[in-house]
Amino acid sequence: MDMNIHYQTIINVTWGDSDPFGLVYFPKMLTWFNDTEHELFRRAGYPVNKMVDQDRTAFVMGKIEFRFEGPAAYGDRVIATIDLEKVGNSTLHWRCKAVQEEGGAIITQGMATRIYAEILEDGNLASRPIPDTILEALRDYTAGD
Repeated sequence: MDMNIHYQTIINVTWGDSDPFGLVYFPKMLTWFNDTEHELFRRAGYPVNKMVDQDRTAFVMGKIEFRFEGPAAYGDRVIATIDLEKVGNSTLHWRCKAVQEEGGAIITQGMATRIYAEILEDGNLASRPIPDTILEALRDYTAGD
């Protein structure tokens, strides 16, 4: 399915996101993009808590690759962006980037692959095809945005 999805949000760098020199901690980079993707799903009508609690499904991390490019310090405002690069049968492949709101300097960039999975009765996960309803909701949301 051909989809052109671009979504961005503003992140306020909090105390503990980076060290005193502005080196962003790797788990915080992931959190920025995780939160950005979750907000996109919420706005498209598929909030993460609905997927997990009602549908017993989730988009789980399959592969991540991020690199630090430049500093972000406490109080900075960051534009976190995700672009859908590819849709597989059960995967979403995001290109991710975070830049300083003021000046546009790149802080971090990379990619994340999400796998759509059913949460089984025993708590394990099983890959499933992404429902058309989710893909259509994403496309409809971003088309009107």
